[in-house]
Amino acid sequence: MLLQVTPSSILLCFVLSFFDVGYAKLAPDYIHPCNATTRACLVKSTQDAIPEFVQGIPSLGVPSLDPFVIDKLSIPLSGLKVTFYQGKVTGFRNCIVDNVISELEKRHFVLEFHCNLTIKGQYDAVGRILLFPINGEGDAKIKLTNLRMKVDINTKYIKDDKGVDHFAIRNYKYSFSYGDRVVFDLKNLFKESKELSDTVLKFLNENWKTVAEEFGKPIVDYAVDLAIRTIEKFFLEVPYEELINVPLPR
Repeated sequence: MLLQVTPSSILLCFVLSFFDVGYAKLAPDYIHPCNATTRACLVKSTQDAIPEFVQGIPSLGVPSLDPFVIDKLSIPLSGLKVTFYQGKVTGFRNCIVDNVISELEKRHFVLEFHCNLTIKGQYDAVGRILLFPINGEGDAKIKLTNLRMKVDINTKYIKDDKGVDHFAIRNYKYSFSYGDRVVFDLKNLFKESKELSDTVLKFLNENWKTVAEEFGKPIVDYAVDLAIRTIEKFFLEVPYEELINVPLPR
């Protein structure tokens, strides 16, 4: 007796074979799950993933972090109104991971890393910074050498509508230091005087730490918030078991 093969039987075989293996793998190949939450494995796994992860995963709707774009960011400073726009931040793909802690039972995760970052864009500024009145607009470039950051995340575990477990982010906090150096290149700080613009820019770079503490935090806040939202998007798309080979705490 011959077995009749019909389009519906082919479709049924495909569906059965799909559910037999569970579901299609969603995590990219550069994600290397750890078999234990040891520092050595977590650091290596995270370091391996960063260069490609920060380029984004369009198939999962995960946006790029290197570069990432700052369309418009108002920076509220005492006595100075600064708007940074059409900005582009690069350098995250070369970040060095210093430490990773994953406490699954406590739903706690810590990531420490350092990077050299470059921010390019346009700015306008009116007001006063330190002792100098500012009235300028033009090209902006800021280079941060060995920016050091520690991100402390409280996670939770959730199930999607298919009953599959995922990581999710409950809340986070972070701390950072500007590392070795911040270099400012702000063109046309004084519209009417290049000489005065150059003098003030030199002063800003000689006193980079004081300036960075006032000027830089809103930009870092923006970058960290974007990174956290990007990671959360990834967590919600990719199942827990594809990220770590350790049973989910119950």
